[in-house]
Amino acid sequence: MSPEDTEVIELAQELIRRPSRAGIDDYEPVLAVLQDWLDARDLPCRRLYDDAGRPIALLVEVAGGRPGPWWALDACVDTAPYGDEDAWSFRPDCGDVVDGWLRGRGAADSKLAAAMFCRIAAELRAGADDLHGGLAVLLDADEHTGGFGGARAYLADADAVRPAGAMIGYPGPDEVVVGGRGLWRATIAVRAESGHSGSRRAALGAVSRAARLVRLLEEAELPGAEGGFPLPPKLTVTSCHGGEGFSVIPGLCELGVDIRTTPIFDARAAENLVRTAAAELDRRLPGPAPTAITQVACWPAYRLAEDEQPAAALLEAAAGEGLTVRPKTAGPSNIGNLLAAQGIPATAGFGVRYEGLHGVDERACLADLPTIHTVYMQALLRLLAP
Repeated sequence: MSPEDTEVIELAQELIRRPSRAGIDDYEPVLAVLQDWLDARDLPCRRLYDDAGRPIALLVEVAGGRPGPWWALDACVDTAPYGDEDAWSFRPDCGDVVDGWLRGRGAADSKLAAAMFCRIAAELRAGADDLHGGLAVLLDADEHTGGFGGARAYLADADAVRPAGAMIGYPGPDEVVVGGRGLWRATIAVRAESGHSGSRRAALGAVSRAARLVRLLEEAELPGAEGGFPLPPKLTVTSCHGGEGFSVIPGLCELGVDIRTTPIFDARAAENLVRTAAAELDRRLPGPAPTAITQVACWPAYRLAEDEQPAAALLEAAAGEGLTVRPKTAGPSNIGNLLAAQGIPATAGFGVRYEGLHGVDERACLADLPTIHTVYMQALLRLLAP
């Protein structure tokens, strides 16, 4: 490892040793480590805040000396929870290196990438006068909540230059994610006449009505993959809450539904499917009030062409380092969907090898770091110094 690689690893270790589980830990300690590192190298950065005034991200900005578009690197510095800590063979916040692997929650997703992106910003700043446009590095502490507050704050910041595209530092050296299914999520309130479960009155409770709706939803016909998009839509009922005890016929049951959308089967089609199923339920088994549907979230599906930036630059740079990397359209959604809704093309999912992401014994392979670093640097130079 070069001294520069060692510096990246040491920063990543310090980040892992500051627990930053989304929705659990205070983000201040992990952001402070990053800010101290950046300040020590005179790298311009500033904090971004959520609506409650809490720090939610750090934004590093390196302006080039020549006109041109800006590009963004994004890596989250919050993490998934630890899960069952007794199942880990090492402490989730140990941040140590064993047999060439960096260990601990966030090693793979994505504190090593955050540290590497900080180094890249420092390297590009040294030759910034020759760059066209500029580089923004977003170190996001609100990714694993699904709220993507750091990215939202960045896009809403009137002082930040809107990027022409972004590269998101999720791990894995074999694929570059160039697209993803979108999503449409809603809660569904199913009602019935409440009463005593021992009553002679034949009453179908809200849970039973909701069960019929689940069947209607899961029996609904969805299209296959079509229109050049490689994945089909998918519907999943993800939650069911209702009932107050054994002796009460429930009057309310709430379902959660997650529909992964495609360019052909979009949010409007997803909503129509759910509303059609709810109307069919109300027709077959009328309740005291119509079944109510409340949209919770909606992101578009997206897919970049292989010759579209920044995907083309990243794939070309990977090939230049002898890597066989395939473009992939992901089933799960990511920040790329949020950016796509803003008209900003994004890649994701290119980084080091890893194990245990969101599970036990998370770790990242440090032998891959020099090559992954070189690929990102070469891709950025293609974009910033054409």
